[in-house]
Amino acid sequence: MKAIAAQEVEQLVKKQEQIHILDVREVEEVKTGKIPNALNIPLPLLEFRMHDKAKNYIVVCRSGGRSGMAARFLEQQGYSVTNMTCGIMEWKGETV
Repeated sequence: MKAIAAQEVEQLVKKQEQIHILDVREVEEVKTGKIPNALNIPLPLLEFRMHDKAKNYIVVCRSGGRSGMAARFLEQQGYSVTNMTCGIMEWKGETV
């Protein structure tokens, strides 16, 4: 499984790179703040709501555990994914 640090993702966001961030935290967790333009699909709903295998996704959660599980699952389903290690807890950038 590919991995990326929160600081690297923050740089991609600042450069306005074409990235697709998938936040697998629960809705209540996301209310405390999320990475701008991140798509929130809670982990239990992931298999039902993911459809576009043409995109490369960076998966994020609170600490990196759930996003790791999500990344492994999505890889098995044929998606191109990278796990953001340490999760939103390490995110120093802007949140919405």
